[in-house]
Amino acid sequence: MNRIGILLPWALGAFLAGCGDTALLGVDAGSGPAPQLPAPNPTLIPTVNIAPAIGWPSGGKPKAAAGTQVAAFADKLDHPRWLYVLPNGDVLVAETNAPPKPEDGKGIRGWVMGKAMKRAGAGVPSANRITLLRDADHDGVAELRSTFIEGLNSPFGMALVGNNFYVADTDRLLRFKYSPGATQIREPGKAVVDLPGGTLNHHWTKNVIASADGKKLYVTVGSNSNVGENGLDQEQGRAAIWEVDAASGTHRIFASGLRNPNGLAWEPHTGALWTAVNERDEIGSDLVPDYITSVKDGGFYGWPYSYYGQHVDERVKPQDPQKVARALVPDYAVGPHTASLGLAFAQPGVLPPPFDHGALVGQHGSWNRKPHSGYKVILVPFDRAGKPTAKPVDLLTGFLDSDGRAMGRPVGVVNDQRGGVLVADDVGNVVWRVSKAP
Repeated sequence: MNRIGILLPWALGAFLAGCGDTALLGVDAGSGPAPQLPAPNPTLIPTVNIAPAIGWPSGGKPKAAAGTQVAAFADKLDHPRWLYVLPNGDVLVAETNAPPKPEDGKGIRGWVMGKAMKRAGAGVPSANRITLLRDADHDGVAELRSTFIEGLNSPFGMALVGNNFYVADTDRLLRFKYSPGATQIREPGKAVVDLPGGTLNHHWTKNVIASADGKKLYVTVGSNSNVGENGLDQEQGRAAIWEVDAASGTHRIFASGLRNPNGLAWEPHTGALWTAVNERDEIGSDLVPDYITSVKDGGFYGWPYSYYGQHVDERVKPQDPQKVARALVPDYAVGPHTASLGLAFAQPGVLPPPFDHGALVGQHGSWNRKPHSGYKVILVPFDRAGKPTAKPVDLLTGFLDSDGRAMGRPVGVVNDQRGGVLVADDVGNVVWRVSKAP
C-alpha cells in the first residue's frame, strides 16, 4: 500500500472524529418508559464516532454482572449474529453479514458510511451459512460443530415449527424439512414468501418468529433509508413487521412505522409480541432512543414522519399529519443509538435476581453518538403484568477497551434451555454463555 493509501483511513477517521456533536445527557436519560427527548441537533456533518473493531486479546472476555459468570460456548466463528436453540438443545448460529447492495453505497454519504461500517467490523463478506453447535456433555462448551445449512443469502432469523425449519434470508422466507437430531440439512429450501431486498436493501436483516400454534410467522423488515431520503417509493412493505400465513405464504402488514425492527419475542405472562427497534440517526447524540415495545396489530409507530409518538421529524417532506396523529408511543426506551438488536425474555431460575425476570437486550453499539452507547447486554425489569417497570441493569459489559476500541459487539441473545444465556458476538467471533456463578 502506498503512503496515500495508508494515510486515507487515518485522515478519514480524524476528520469524522471532529465532526458532529456531543451528548448533553447520559444514556440513562434516554432510557425507561418516559425518556428525555431534547430538541433535535442536526449538524452539517453527522456525528461519526466509531469504535474500531479489534477482537479479543488472548484470554479476553466480557465482564459479567455480580452473581453471574461468562465463558466462550464456541469461538473462531465467522461473524455470528443470530442464534436459535432447537428442542434437543442444539444451538444454531447464523454466520452472516450484509449482502451486496450497490445502490446503498452511492455518493459521498454512502462512501463515508461504507468506510465507517468497515472500520466497525461490518465489512467482511457474508459466510451465508447456519452452523450447528452441540454441547453433548452439558459442560457449557460446544464440542461438535457442523455446517447445518449453507448457500444462503445473508440469513438472519430462524424458527422451527414441527418439522418445518424457517430461515429469513435477506430477500426470502425459506422453509426446510428438519429431522430431530439432524446435524445438517442438504435438501434445498422452498420459498414461502419473497421479502423486500434488491440492490438498495439498506437495513438488510430479516427476523422471524412463529405464533404459538405455528400457523402464523412474523417477519421483521427494516427501512431502506434513515428517514425516507431515498424516496418513499423505496419503502413499500418496509419499516414493518409482516404476518405471514405459514401454509399459503400470503401476508399482511401486522405493524408499521418501525424503522428497523430486529429482535422478536413473546412476553411470557401476556403472550404479547415484543420487538427491539433501532430508531433514526443524525439529529444529535441524544436522539433518538432505540426502544423495545409490545406490537399492536395494525399499530403505526411513527417512522419516518415522527418519533416517540407525535415528535415530528422536520427532515421528512412531505409530512403526513394524519399518520403522525395516530403514531403510537413505544413502551420502553433503551438509550439513544445503542443499536439494540437481540431480544429474549429471561427465564425464572436461570440467572440470579434481578436477571431472572424481564427482557434481555443485546446492544450492538453506537456509531452516531459521542460518547459511545450500547456495547453491552442489559436486562429490562418487567412486572408480573408484563410491563417494563424500572431502569435497565447491565448483565454483560466490557466489550470496549480503555481506548474505545471494540473487542466485541453483542447481537443475538437466547436462553439455551440448560441454565444459561447465549450471546452472539460478531466482532469477537464468539458465542458467549452467561450462567450463575458458583
